[in-house]
Amino acid sequence: MAPTVLTLAERRQQQIAHDEERTAHLSSRESLLAPRRSNDELKAIAEAAQERFAESDTAEILAWVAEEFGYRTAVACSMADAVLPHVVAGHLPWVDTLFLETGYHFAETIGTRDAVESSMQLSIVDVKPRRSVAEQDAEFGEKLYERDPALCCQMRKVEPLHDTLQGYEVWITGVRRDEAPTRANTPFVTWDDKNGLVKVNPLADWSFDELLAYADDNDVIVNPLVNDGYPSIGCATCTRRVAPGEDPRAGRWAGLDKTECGLHA
Repeated sequence: MAPTVLTLAERRQQQIAHDEERTAHLSSRESLLAPRRSNDELKAIAEAAQERFAESDTAEILAWVAEEFGYRTAVACSMADAVLPHVVAGHLPWVDTLFLETGYHFAETIGTRDAVESSMQLSIVDVKPRRSVAEQDAEFGEKLYERDPALCCQMRKVEPLHDTLQGYEVWITGVRRDEAPTRANTPFVTWDDKNGLVKVNPLADWSFDELLAYADDNDVIVNPLVNDGYPSIGCATCTRRVAPGEDPRAGRWAGLDKTECGLHA
């Protein structure tokens, strides 16, 4: 059966209803938030959960997250695809979804972010650096990402994410063990000492093929660059296509002694 084709007026009305539902959630969000617990309390929860969920599955872990943390939960999404927030939203509709707006993204990544916001039950939070690209260039010189990529990532990703996470109790990431040797032992639940909250990796044991299959089966948005040789997508300035058979993250900071931006170090 052919899919129903909506008229322009119907699509506009659908978008209005979608945006109104998000607005209604955000207006009532404060009433859904329990007071943030101390780091000591959260660390104890993380340590107990790491053992409890050592051998678990995505659905069980996220059901626990929804019950334990509610809307003190943040999802990190690079907009390479929307699988992670889609899975989480099944347990926490309109969950805060953090997008690191570095100022250096591919146009396709920004387009994916906008498409996700307009069509999914998510509340996108744009996490921005303290300095614009122009301000960073003026203070540190142009193309800092070539001369000192670690410092560039620190200022445009690590610091702003750290600041944003302080209001949450848990953040959920899409880190998978098959992405790189440095991620092979990724646990489902851990304590993030650097940011001072619980960290959950519910897709840790998924393969890249399973990720794409889920997206296909559930009509989840995928960044078009994924099908153009970019299995791992970061800033346009520091990401290249990956050749067949290469490590999925081989295109990140190619030619540099750098494999992580520092978010998951």
